[in-house]
Amino acid sequence: MVIPVYVNGKGPFDFVLDTGVGPMIITDPSIIDSLNFSLLRKIKVSGLGIEPVEAFVSQSLDVKVGSANIARIPTAILKEDLFNLSGHLGLKIYGLLGYSFFNSFIVDVRYNESRLIIYDRDAKIKYNGVKIPIEIENQKPYLIGNVELSDGKPVTARFLMDTGASHALSLEMLQGSEFPLPEKKIKANLGMSISGQIKGYVGRVAKLKLGNYVFNDVVTGFPDFKTIAEKINLSKRNGNLGADLLRKFNIQFNYREGFIYVKPNGFTKLPFEYDMVGMVIYLDQKEYKRVLIGEIDENSPAEKAGLCPDDEIIAVNFKSIDAYSLNELSEMFKSKADRNVIFEIFRDNQVYFKVVRLEKRI
Repeated sequence: MVIPVYVNGKGPFDFVLDTGVGPMIITDPSIIDSLNFSLLRKIKVSGLGIEPVEAFVSQSLDVKVGSANIARIPTAILKEDLFNLSGHLGLKIYGLLGYSFFNSFIVDVRYNESRLIIYDRDAKIKYNGVKIPIEIENQKPYLIGNVELSDGKPVTARFLMDTGASHALSLEMLQGSEFPLPEKKIKANLGMSISGQIKGYVGRVAKLKLGNYVFNDVVTGFPDFKTIAEKINLSKRNGNLGADLLRKFNIQFNYREGFIYVKPNGFTKLPFEYDMVGMVIYLDQKEYKRVLIGEIDENSPAEKAGLCPDDEIIAVNFKSIDAYSLNELSEMFKSKADRNVIFEIFRDNQVYFKVVRLEKRI
C-alpha cells in the first residue's frame, strides 16, 4: 500500500506502508534539502548482491499522514535508491514508513477500500473480526500460523507480517534448514526486498491457517536458503506473509497491546494466482515512463515467445503502454491460462510483435 506523507511540512510524497522496516527510510534525499548532511551520523547499508552504500541517520524529521503527526521520527536516509522501488511499483516512491508509524497509533488498513484510518493509540475503538496475537521483535510484527506441507504434514510456523512485500507467502527455514520444496515448482525471481534481489523457487502449499481462517493452494516462494541466511537472521522466523495474502483481510494493528484484528473482505475468496508470463517489468529510472523487461524465467512463456531482457514494451494488445499501470499489467499476466497477450516491443532500433500464451506454471 502506498500512502501520501508530508515530511517537515513538505509534500505529499508517496511512501510504501511497510511493516517489514523499523525506522522510516527515505530513498530520495532531495525531499529534505534543509538537512545538513555533514552533521548526520553515517551508516553502511548492504543487501543481497549489492555493494554497501552510505546512508545517514536522523532524528530531526517530523512526519504527517492525514491528520496524524509524528515528531522526530527515527529515519535512515539513503544516498541512492538501492532497489528501484519507483521502477518496480510504477510510480515515484520517496521512501518506506514502518514501525515508528504503527507504534504511534492504532492503524486500520482497509485493503478493499484502498483506505487507511489512523486512531490515537489511547482511543477506544470498535474492533472488527477475529483477534490474533502478535509479537513485536526488533520493531517488526510476528504471528503464529500453520502450514500443511506437500506430504500432508502440518507445521506450526512463525511469520513476519510484511505489508511491503508483494507475494502471498514465503517459507524460508524449517528446523535450521531450508523448507522442503513441493513436488511441483519452478525456478523464479522472487522479487525485490530491502535486502536486494531474491532468487529461489515458487510452488504451492496445500493449506495455510491463520487464526480461524484457512487458505488453500497458496502460491508460495521458497527463497534460496544459503543466500538469504547469510544476509538475514532467520533464527526468529520460518517465513513471512506478504500483501497478496494480507490484502484478503481488513486489518487493525495495535502494536502497543500486541494484537491485530482481521476481517475478511472482498478479496478473500479470490484464488491465489502466479505470473503466467514469466518476466519482470519495470519503469526506467530516469523518466519513469518507459516500460522495460528485466529478468526472464527459464523456459517461461516469455522466453518461448522470444522476448528478451532490456526490450522496451511500447504496446500490449494493440493499446499504447501509456494506457496501463504496472499493476494492471501484472494482473493481466496472471489473469487466465491459454490467453494470448500481444506485445509490441522496441529492440535495437526496430519494432517487433511477440505473442505470449499465458501458462499456469504451478
